[in-house]
Amino acid sequence: MSAQKPLELILARNLLASISTPAFLVGELGALLFYNEAASVLVGRRFEETGTMEVDEWTTEFGPFDERDRPIPYDQIPLVVAVRDGRPAHGTFRIAARGEHRDVAASAIPIVGPGGATGAIVVFWPMSEEDRATPMTKARARVEEGLTRVEQGITRVKEGHSRGKQPRGGGNAEDDSRGVSAEGDSGGAR
Repeated sequence: MSAQKPLELILARNLLASISTPAFLVGELGALLFYNEAASVLVGRRFEETGTMEVDEWTTEFGPFDERDRPIPYDQIPLVVAVRDGRPAHGTFRIAARGEHRDVAASAIPIVGPGGATGAIVVFWPMSEEDRATPMTKARARVEEGLTRVEQGITRVKEGHSRGKQPRGGGNAEDDSRGVSAEGDSGGAR
């Protein structure tokens, strides 16, 4: 009888099975626990054919490989960094796809449960010729755009707090029902 998988890994597998972006689910120790239908199209083998694979097995078969087609050491793979350090990671490298090596960008997101990190979701984006010419330039631009949006949101929240306003949804529901704002005035005479 096998040990019960953590709930967060079960839910992650269900999520990956329902999306059309190529993705892997990797366990805490590096075992390939699942990959979705879109990933099977990319690598040329269905998960049902391979099943769960240990780290040495899947890295030999699928990669990743560097720009010279050399295997990337396991501890330098972005998803490993994500699981080990409990943070997301992004990288570009080559994988074995349908008998040839293909450039991909990959983002790894750690899966953290009550007991800590239990694995990672790794999402792949096949890269076009144009992407390969400037992969980091485009990736950095997308990341910087996202960071700018986050910073703008944080600034708006800070500005609201400095004026004494509660964020949306804050405050007491009873006060809201009487038309009282978070600042305590009713907005008019009573």
